[in-house]
Amino acid sequence: MYNVMSPKAEEFISDEEIKECLQYAENNKNNRQVIDEILNKAREMKGLSHKEAIVLLDCELEDKNQEIFKLAEDIKKEFYGNRIVMFAPLYLSNYCVNGCEYCPYHAKNKHIARKKLTQEEIVKEVTALQDMGHKRLALEAGEDPVNNPIEYILECIKTIYGIKHKNGAIRRVNVNIAATTVENYAKLKEAGIGTYILFQETYNKESYEKLHPTGPKHDYAYHTEAMDRAMDGGIDDVGLGVLFGLNNYRYDFTGIIMHAEHLEAYKGVGPHTISVPRVRRADDIDPDVFDNGISDDTFAKIVACIRIAVPYTGMIVSTRESQKCRERVLHLGISQISGGSRTSVGGYAEEEPEEENSAQFDVSDTRTLDEVVHWLMDLGYVPSFCTACYRAGRTGDRFMELLKSRQIVNCCHPNALMTLKEYLEDYASPDTKAIGEKLIEEELKTIPNEKVREKAAEYINNIHDGQRDFRF
Repeated sequence: MYNVMSPKAEEFISDEEIKECLQYAENNKNNRQVIDEILNKAREMKGLSHKEAIVLLDCELEDKNQEIFKLAEDIKKEFYGNRIVMFAPLYLSNYCVNGCEYCPYHAKNKHIARKKLTQEEIVKEVTALQDMGHKRLALEAGEDPVNNPIEYILECIKTIYGIKHKNGAIRRVNVNIAATTVENYAKLKEAGIGTYILFQETYNKESYEKLHPTGPKHDYAYHTEAMDRAMDGGIDDVGLGVLFGLNNYRYDFTGIIMHAEHLEAYKGVGPHTISVPRVRRADDIDPDVFDNGISDDTFAKIVACIRIAVPYTGMIVSTRESQKCRERVLHLGISQISGGSRTSVGGYAEEEPEEENSAQFDVSDTRTLDEVVHWLMDLGYVPSFCTACYRAGRTGDRFMELLKSRQIVNCCHPNALMTLKEYLEDYASPDTKAIGEKLIEEELKTIPNEKVREKAAEYINNIHDGQRDFRF
C-alpha cells in the first residue's frame, strides 16, 4: 500500500538536496572508486538514485564515459530491444493565457495566427494522419479556460477515436495539456486517454517563476504536483519532461530523476515516459536568448544517464532534433520518436500559408513518416505502431511488472512486427515495403517463445490477406 498523501513539490524536489548533489558530483567527477561503485550498481539494471546519476553525468574520465554509454546501450536492448514506437503530435489550439517566455503561444504575442480546430477540422487532420499510417497521437493545446476548456478536449478525444478511414484508426490518444484538477483527470481517464504528458520545463523554482511571469502556469507547486493529481484521478501512465536550455541542465537532470523517484515511492509506479526536448526557434522566440543551451555531446550523455537511472521508463525524442542527433541517441535509450510531424494547428490536412504560421516551434527533422520508417529499418530498428498494452489494460504497475520481469518481449516484439506489417501493407512506399518484409522475416526468428513466434507468423500472414488489428 502506497501513501496517497504525497509530500508537497518543494519537499520532493528539494532545492537544497539538488544543490548538495551537484556539489557531491562536482567533487567526485574524477573519483574512480566512487564511479566504479555506481557503475557496478547500475549493471544490476534496477536503476540509480538521483545522487548517483548526477555523478555519472558529470564524470570526466574518458574510459568511464565509454562504460556509461555502453551500459546505457545494454540496458536499452535488455528492456526495449530494437523496437521504436512511432507517434505524431496533433495541435488542437494555440490559444493560451500564460506568459511563458520560451513559447510563441504566450498571451502577449499578438501577431501569431491564433487557431482552434473545429470537430470537422479534426476529422480532416486525423484522416490525413491515418493516411500516413499513424495509430498513436499526442494531443497538444494551450491553456485557455474559455477557448480550450476540458469539455473541448474531451469532445476532441471522442471525435478522434470515432474516425475510421480505410484501414486506419487511432488506437491510442495521449494528452499533453496544462495542469488541472483531479476531477478533470478522472474525466480524461474515462475518455480513454493513454498517457498524460506534462513537461516541467525546469525544476528550479526561481527560474520557473521568472520564465512563467503571468498566467496559471506561474504556480510552481500546482504544476509540479500535477502528476500526483493525475494518478489520483485514475490515470495509470504519466509522462515527465524538462525543456533543456532554459535552466542549468545538471539541476534539471537531477530534478527529473527525483520526480521519477517520488512517483515510484508515493504512487507505486514511476513515469511511463520521460521526454528530453531542447529549446528551439519559433515565432518571436530566439533560443540564443537563453544562455543554458547544451551541446549534442551533453545531450547524448543526458539520454544515456537517464536510461541508466530509470531503466524501465520509455524515453521520447521528437522532431525538435535533427536526423543526425536522433540517430545518435536511439541506441542510448530512446524508445519512442515522432515522424512526419507538424507543430502548427491544422498543419496536416493542408499546407499552412506563411502569414498564418501557428507553429509552436520549428521542426528540425522534416522527413515524411515513410522516410523515417525506412531510415529506422536501415539502422536495424523495428518501427512499432503498437498500442496493445494500453488496450489490453497492461498499463501503470501492470506494464512495469512485465517490463521488470523481462516478459514484455513476448508481447511487444510480436505486436511491433504485426503493426509494422499493417503499415507496410497499407501505407508504405515500394522500397520501404521491400526492406520491411525482409526485416519482419528475420525478426520473427528472434521471438524466444515458440508458440508466440508461430502465432505471430500466422497473424502476419492474415494481415496480408486483409485482416487487421491482431495483438498479443
